[in-house]
Order: sequence, then structure tokens, then C-alpha cells
Amino acid sequence: MNIVLFGMPGSGKGTQANFIKIKYNLTHISTGDVFRENMKNNTELGKLAKSYIDSGKLVPDKLTIKLLEKRIEENTNSKGFIFDGFPRTIEQGIHLDDFLLKKNLCIDLTISLEVDEQILIDRILKRGVDSGRADDQDRFKIKKRFDEYNKKTSILKKFYEDQNKFFSINGQDSVNQVKDRLIKLIDKHKND
Repeated sequence: MNIVLFGMPGSGKGTQANFIKIKYNLTHISTGDVFRENMKNNTELGKLAKSYIDSGKLVPDKLTIKLLEKRIEENTNSKGFIFDGFPRTIEQGIHLDDFLLKKNLCIDLTISLEVDEQILIDRILKRGVDSGRADDQDRFKIKKRFDEYNKKTSILKKFYEDQNKFFSINGQDSVNQVKDRLIKLIDKHKND
């Protein structure tokens, strides 16, 4: 099973993806984690990714796609993948579908975690204090990331609706309530 988990920054994608990864024995591919790992290790890609992230922009498709393909290739024996933070554009969605098709795979389900913007801002600011992440402590940069998401990523909803693979759930409640909703949706889909 291959799942794409959507949601604006701060919606809980990473937390929920970790639960799903464990429950269904999937490989979790988080573009944010991959970028942070490269930034921490001061790789060339990390430096480039940092310049985009620090200005509140999305990392360009070509860089993101190279890293994603590498992670999939490194995990060929996986029982499936949960994609967290990818795809973010229609072009990335098309590329992901084409790449998976070459591997005799496909996206089975896409799930969007829906959370009110003000709740997200509060969550991200708290996360910024707790983690020390500079990009999570600046309201302007947070808002810019929301604008990028709304302009580029939210249009993927129609892309996956047209494939009958898009579902949204309320992501505003407790972590466990959201997790229970996700598991119920995934189990229903697995059994259909």
C-alpha cells in the first residue's frame, strides 16, 4: 500500500505518518526530514534546500524528485510507502505516478489533514520554540509557506479526486483522535 499524506505545515503529517508507518509496516518518506538531514550534514543539496526553506519557498521539483527516487530505490523490499510532504505540485504528482508505474506500483490513497489556519500558526510557533527551528518562529515565513501550499499543493486535491484516491479528515482534534480516523479510513480502503 502506498499512501500520500497531505496537510498544511503544522497539520501533524509527520506525527501521523509515523503511526501509519508502524501500524502498516510502511517506509516513511518525508521530504522535510530529507532536507533537514542534508542541511544538518551541510551537503550541497542541504545548502541549496536551506536557501529556499529560509525564504519560505518550496524546494524545486528537480532536487526533491532526485531525493525521493533515491529513497524509493534504497527501499525496494518495502511493503509500501507513506509519502509525507510529497508531491506538492501537479508536476510532482505526475512524476511520482510515472516513477511508481515503472516499479509496478501506484498511489492507493491520498489523505488530507484539515486544520484551521490559526490553530496551525499556534502549533508551528510552539514547535519553533520547542525545536529551535528558525523557520517555525517567524509568522511572516509561516504565512508564506501557507500561501505556497494554497497556491501549489492544494490543487493536487482535484488531481487525486479525478483518480478516486483523495480523502480528507479533520486533523484539529487530539493526536489519538486523528490517528483513529486515519486508521479507520485506511482499513476501510484496504478491505474494499
